[in-house]
Amino acid sequence: MFQLQQLVTESANPASSGLSAMSIAEQIDLMNAENQKAVLCLESQTRQIERVIEKTSEALQGGGRLVYMGAGTSGMIGLMDALECPPTFGVPEGIVIGLLAGKDHAFSNADVEDSRELGKQDLEAIGLNAGDIVIGLAASGRTPYVLGGLAFAQEIGASTAAVVCNPDTPIARLCPDTIEAVAGPEVLTGSTRLKAGTATKLVVNMISTLSMVRLGKVYKNYMVDVQLANEKLIERGVHIVCETTGFSKEKAKETLVAAHGHVKSAVVMGMASCTLPEAERYLAQAGGSIDALLRQKDIR
Repeated sequence: MFQLQQLVTESANPASSGLSAMSIAEQIDLMNAENQKAVLCLESQTRQIERVIEKTSEALQGGGRLVYMGAGTSGMIGLMDALECPPTFGVPEGIVIGLLAGKDHAFSNADVEDSRELGKQDLEAIGLNAGDIVIGLAASGRTPYVLGGLAFAQEIGASTAAVVCNPDTPIARLCPDTIEAVAGPEVLTGSTRLKAGTATKLVVNMISTLSMVRLGKVYKNYMVDVQLANEKLIERGVHIVCETTGFSKEKAKETLVAAHGHVKSAVVMGMASCTLPEAERYLAQAGGSIDALLRQKDIR
């Protein structure tokens, strides 16, 4: 029978054995030192992360969807990333999806993560198809909900990947493209919302951000497909146009208005001294990427 204590994430951390008796300053120093391991543990995973980004961008370029699925903290990290993608990168709702085991009842029914069938059912409910990619998130590497979802995804031919925080797990054995973000035992024994959660969030940040870069939704280091949904984002859009075209703030605002609030089009209009229809045509020919457009045309 599986013993939970066999997992690295469930082991007691010798460095924090005296946690309850420490001063607050000592506790903070300890947690800061341990948190560094969430970053350092990813250095050995570069090739795996690269492979997952390649698969994710291929799925999205082909019209597929990115589907995160997990339980508890892991599931909430995937859901949070999915919610951030439309405003940050201008992707339509439903292109990046976060499935949290139990959905609205996840906080009161923790046992939902123990159902492989529920993982399958949640993917069936969104009409998962072979063009999608499913990324399972599970600190333990053994969550039944995630295992069931990944197995179903593989059955129908969808791409799969995973992020876990333990070595040699059932999820890694099922899914070759598994990133093992092993940061070691937690300061609070078994509380994987700490280092494991941080490491998972760092990986998810890379997957979504760098996939969107490959899709042309970033120029230089600017989010040129950002949705100008509030005053802060409007100001950000104006700043992006200023920085990429050399326009004054007033000229950038005028160009954004002419571009109907689409930052990427406004940037191209400024670079090429062209109209909105021309900018849209140039971008369409370049697959939506300003970098690709600059390689095709001398517009500066």
